[in-house]
Amino acid sequence: MRRRRAAVAAGFCASFLLGSVLNVLFAPGSEPPRPGQSPEPSPAPGPGRRGGRGELARQIRARYEEVQRYSRGGSGPGAGRPERRRLMDLAPGGPGLQRPRSPWARPLPDGAPGWPPAPGPGSPGPGQRLGCAALRNVSGAQYVGSGYTKAVYRVRLPGGAAVALKAVDFSGHDLGSCVREFGVRRGCYRLAAHKLLKEMVLLERLRHPNVLQLYGYCFQDSEDIPDTLTTITELGAPVEMIQLLQTSWEDRFRICLSLGRLLHHLAHSPLGSVTLLDFRPRQFVLVDGELKVTDLDDARVEETPCAASADCILEFPARNFTLPCSAQGWCEGMNEKRNLYNAYRFFFTYLLPHSAPPSLRPLLDGIVNATGELTWGVDETLAQLEKVLHLYRSGQYLQNFTASSSAEYQRIPDSAIPQEDYRCWPSYHHGSCLLSVFNLAEAVDVCESHAQCQAFVVTNQTTWTGRQLVFFKTGWSQVVPDPNKTTYVKASG
Repeated sequence: MRRRRAAVAAGFCASFLLGSVLNVLFAPGSEPPRPGQSPEPSPAPGPGRRGGRGELARQIRARYEEVQRYSRGGSGPGAGRPERRRLMDLAPGGPGLQRPRSPWARPLPDGAPGWPPAPGPGSPGPGQRLGCAALRNVSGAQYVGSGYTKAVYRVRLPGGAAVALKAVDFSGHDLGSCVREFGVRRGCYRLAAHKLLKEMVLLERLRHPNVLQLYGYCFQDSEDIPDTLTTITELGAPVEMIQLLQTSWEDRFRICLSLGRLLHHLAHSPLGSVTLLDFRPRQFVLVDGELKVTDLDDARVEETPCAASADCILEFPARNFTLPCSAQGWCEGMNEKRNLYNAYRFFFTYLLPHSAPPSLRPLLDGIVNATGELTWGVDETLAQLEKVLHLYRSGQYLQNFTASSSAEYQRIPDSAIPQEDYRCWPSYHHGSCLLSVFNLAEAVDVCESHAQCQAFVVTNQTTWTGRQLVFFKTGWSQVVPDPNKTTYVKASG
């Protein structure tokens, strides 16, 4: 598997150097044509294939219209007729974008809209965007993963920055099943690429600290498909729940807080209430400790229409919820509540309560229980998460704290203890006991609560909440100079 991924990554990098993003990614079982040999034509659609090209054209148009709706984004200023230019294109002569020729002078198949489609007024205007020129000399291409439609790669730009590249996976299930059904490779590519285009528009329209940043895009011709689309985004690390369970509570709380802020933004976005139909940890990444949503091609803005509450059943594997049907004929808050319950079952229930400071556990249990029962909306959930953050960051959760020991510690400034470590959980360092504290009194309390602790070293490093990182030690037989640390040892006697 590693050898296969390395080969794919190497081919991907080479394709950029040749000026084509995807010409090494072919449909299953196909090969690049030999010199002088034309690509093998796609099989003709059979008579039993759901209407053949007409059905494919209908599906392409439906996705095209969805992209246009999200691009226009409602009835705000400038929401008039779309301009006739490439979606999200820069102004002519704008920096960083090389427009390839478009050999598709007419729609293919008949009845489908042209490609690339025209933008709506909600598309970003001229600005510093990465384009095809930025991808000419990338290095270190690595395969990250793929899903139903897209493949993701990590590359390093000439300036040294690492970014993620997303493109339609030519070996993926989405494109492959379409080609088997309709036999039209170019049309099937356009159908799949509209999902990537939708995600690109949503990343731009839903800009937020917890939405992955869109850096740019590139349309380039492949061997047999013109105008293949690659998006260039911020690079994040995959969310691995097993690893997260081993991290500090402070870091796990940050992820839950990030998710709460994201869900609040989606519930009140410029497009309306946005729901993530495919809501799993793999749809998110971590960027410098912050959780960000990266996969938006299955997002939906429209609320569910209804005639009665019986039409508003929110179904999950473990239980169902019935929501009210509004007088306007929409299920009230279904998008918001779907997001919130998924946050509960995939994140909150695992990450919030465990190893939290005892005084905060009642608040955290309340958040978990309320989201698990959907008795709160996203507004109240976020308010409670922000309250926990305030109590933790300000040290107010220690207000009723009284020292449990009268032990005294000797202060040794500008010094550290290089060895004599022990392990504790959860720790910021796997080989030692490295924890965050609000103040010196909390550090003393932690040391007194660990039977093996005889000293601790306060560093000048802080966490995202401003708390200091402290190493806890089994002794102090060797104390060495260190201008960035202060050592405290238990006083003898």
